[in-house]
Amino acid sequence: MLRRISNSTILTVLLFATALGASAQSGEYLSFTPYSIFGVGDIVQQGSPYNRGMGGVGIATRNVRYLNNLNPASVTARDSLSVLMDFSVTNNNTIYRQNIDGNRYSSANNNTNIGSIGFSTPVFRNCAAMIGVTPYAAQGYSYLSKETDPTVIARNGNISYYDYGQGSMYKVYLGGGYAITKSLSVGAEADYIFGNYNKYFTEVFGTTGYNTAQDSYEMKLNAFTGKFGLQYEQRLGKEWTLGVGATYSLKSNFHGTVAYSHLSVGTAETITVSSKVDTLGNNAGGVQMAPELGIGISLSYLDKFRAEFNYIRSDWTKSGMDAADGFSNSGSRTPFMAGVRESYRAGVEYIPNMYDLRRRWKRYTYRAGAYYNNEYYKVAGNEINSFGITLGATIPVYQWYNGLTFSVDLGQRGRLEDTLIRERYVKVSVGVNLHDLWFLRYHYN
Repeated sequence: MLRRISNSTILTVLLFATALGASAQSGEYLSFTPYSIFGVGDIVQQGSPYNRGMGGVGIATRNVRYLNNLNPASVTARDSLSVLMDFSVTNNNTIYRQNIDGNRYSSANNNTNIGSIGFSTPVFRNCAAMIGVTPYAAQGYSYLSKETDPTVIARNGNISYYDYGQGSMYKVYLGGGYAITKSLSVGAEADYIFGNYNKYFTEVFGTTGYNTAQDSYEMKLNAFTGKFGLQYEQRLGKEWTLGVGATYSLKSNFHGTVAYSHLSVGTAETITVSSKVDTLGNNAGGVQMAPELGIGISLSYLDKFRAEFNYIRSDWTKSGMDAADGFSNSGSRTPFMAGVRESYRAGVEYIPNMYDLRRRWKRYTYRAGAYYNNEYYKVAGNEINSFGITLGATIPVYQWYNGLTFSVDLGQRGRLEDTLIRERYVKVSVGVNLHDLWFLRYHYN
């Protein structure tokens, strides 16, 4: 196939119109970003609307009212015999813009997804468990670009390139935590990640002397991994509490298959020119999920105020994605390479008076936060960054800690320079927080 990188056609004109409908019919987690063409796609920020309203923090969070799946050690923070459940829905609205040779291109996309679902319960004294499912990564892109090299055009005529892909991966987690002391808790989590991707790279020739050529990849992936967590709290006088937390996710190999086909599509028939199936496993040179280290520090004032900062780092440069069929974008004209993923997150939470029985609004929880991310890939040698501010709130419902949680994320990824694509987005999440007391032993006089 004719694949020649041209600086003027890197990440060129986008076609977003049909992605939402196609993904909705498949029942997959919907994501639409041109940067998802590489690797495992667009890695979804973990956590519930509770975490997202504070910039995505949670590594050092210990809160008895919410389920926090960012650190398995946090599951021990609970009232005695309490059971927690969390369910969320997200809506993403994105505007895309790109400048090429003085021309400006733009498009937009909107999609709605079911977010994370989690459940936690006490096991025995000082020990608790949690289980749930959450999106891990998603892929959704559609490109159109045209050949600009005059030598290639003179020899073969006008050529159009269409790149299209979709799919998603989910994470099922089972974790537990143990409170060694009132101040120190540890936790561990087992994760199973699975999903499917489909990628298509098509060349359409403007002359009748050539057939349309297409490369396709059908990827069925899974991986087993684990996470360890630690949290410690230190009282600073009677009113303030300092908290620290850390998590470490293990490196893991991707398993499954990558089926490749090269087709020649003519007016009369479609011919499979070549095909192969690669089996992923523990062999040297396989594709790996990068290990991840996260640290957090928090400061709390009674039941009124809490601030937290998190730093997360994972090195994907040795993942093997740059050279792996299906993971690399070898069929595309856009040069990607793996990089180091880093995230800086900060957030605050304020409750005027959670015990006020007269003025309901004083029992609302208000949140705000900010974040800055370096993505795990580079485009034509350029780092891709994202940043944003977040707002959130929880409205108490009925009794105990039941409530509705809302969060809004206003952010940007990419930039207009170097013919890159800039995404400006608004992500709205709504979560239902359920709380109840189980295992009660009634006494009668």
